[in-house]
Amino acid sequence: MAYVVVCLVALVAAGLTLYSGFGLGTLLLPAFALFFPLEVAIAATAVVHLANNLFKLALVGRDANLDVVARFAIPGAAGAFAGAWLLGSLSAMAPIARWSYGVHIFAITPINLVLGALIAGFALLEVSKRAEALSFGRRWIPVGGVLSGFFGGLSGHQGALRAAFLLRLGLSKQAFIGTSVVAAVVVDLARLGVYGKTFFVRDFAILRERGGEGLVVAAVAAAWLGSFAGSRLVRSVTLRSLQAIVAAMLLLVAVLLASGLV
Repeated sequence: MAYVVVCLVALVAAGLTLYSGFGLGTLLLPAFALFFPLEVAIAATAVVHLANNLFKLALVGRDANLDVVARFAIPGAAGAFAGAWLLGSLSAMAPIARWSYGVHIFAITPINLVLGALIAGFALLEVSKRAEALSFGRRWIPVGGVLSGFFGGLSGHQGALRAAFLLRLGLSKQAFIGTSVVAAVVVDLARLGVYGKTFFVRDFAILRERGGEGLVVAAVAAAWLGSFAGSRLVRSVTLRSLQAIVAAMLLLVAVLLASGLV
């Protein structure tokens, strides 16, 4: 079941992420979290996200606006370091409460509460018409890079903020997509550098114990296929209904995380 759910999500989300407000990590993190501890799900999602972004870089990276990349992605890397460090600190904190149902005991941890709140916030952001119209001028590009990178490092949710800061810069569609992909790769490399010290040794041991290494590889392949298909399609339909479904699913996951059920 894990292979079906994770790979299907990776395939569909990667195909949409070139054009939509939400990104691969927004959907893939909850999918992994259904089968693995949250810290493990974040690390696994980061690997798939980076591999997919490198693939997209080969497809559309040549269209990136290098001036915007420099002003957005470099501050984004600094933000990603900070967000990933905070994630590591939260994961080391003890549970703040426990509750039981029958013979089952559930722990409410700081990392689950924070990430649950972030997932809920970004889910509402996806369907908010005000957020959809949100945009910033060129002078805010470095600030946008820091904020996008920080949340990318903390929870993997960087796409919506990145789009809000890049959409109104007068970039062509191709330049916007290429610039977004390059910025995402920089953030992924930065946060994985921190995750490597705080997560990978422990969390990938858990992945191996549960047979999850093959799942990560399969998710990468599914994401590549979705990205390739998405880069070849010209879309004219809106994503409002799909975004509403995604937001509802993310809100459910947020509640499960915050309550300690996941």
